Amino acid sequence: MTRTRVPPVLVTGATGRIGRVVVDLLTDAGVPVRALAHRSEAAAALPANVEVVTGDLTVPASLDPGLRGVGAVFLVWTAPPATAPAVVERLAAHARRVVFLSAPHRTPHPFFQQPNPLAALHADIERLIAAAGLASTIVRPGMLASNALSWWATAIRAGGVVRWPYGAAETAPVDDRDVAAVAARTLVQDGHAGGDYVLTGPDSLSQAEQVSIIGDVLGRRIEFEELSPDEFRCETAGSWPRPAVDMLLAAWGATIGRPAFITSTVFDILGSAPRSFRQWAADHAAAFK
Repeated sequence: MTRTRVPPVLVTGATGRIGRVVVDLLTDAGVPVRALAHRSEAAAALPANVEVVTGDLTVPASLDPGLRGVGAVFLVWTAPPATAPAVVERLAAHARRVVFLSAPHRTPHPFFQQPNPLAALHADIERLIAAAGLASTIVRPGMLASNALSWWATAIRAGGVVRWPYGAAETAPVDDRDVAAVAARTLVQDGHAGGDYVLTGPDSLSQAEQVSIIGDVLGRRIEFEELSPDEFRCETAGSWPRPAVDMLLAAWGATIGRPAFITSTVFDILGSAPRSFRQWAADHAAAFK
């Protein structure tokens, strides 16, 4: 009996926080994977059985070799918007389906309805994908649990105080691994064409509560010091892009007094409960020590 060859999945953002886990999940399931990388050195960070192809979203023609013969594409947009139409045109010419990592900008919760240039870019790419006639699935993670690493880990490792604005603002942090698992499932499983999936963690937690949970996991109390928005702008000046700071401040401020938006989508697709923020913190405790 001749075994049917499974076409490879092209993973963009393959060395990123979510894309790297997507690569592992697909290879563990026996799905052939191509990883798009800017430089061939990225191969060292990927499993030996992954085919690394060089390409750049800002140079659409460079994607053609990696797209030949693929069945699906996991698209993580990491470039300016100018080349998006040409890239989507190439995806439509080669792939049967695309899973696009977007954002919950359609969700009618104030946290997701603040002006956000990245959300506008995502919306434009979604329109291009729809117009191209691609079978598509849109994956929309809310606040990622891993943001705690870039936001608070340095202060916590130093044994100091987490100085942060809007401690009472509630979000439902979703584990990157759950986002990757949903993406991997929808890349290879039928029935997800047209899917529009908002992913959240299971619990609405204030930012101060999230810091407290990390402290519980580490076995020590971490002090949370509330900053005003202007103090936060001053502390992040020169190290954070000002539009990103303003967007986050607006989003956190808009949620005060409201619980976070929570969905059951992770469970609905995977059949298992999403990981809690406490579980995420326990699994990443070493990063805070």
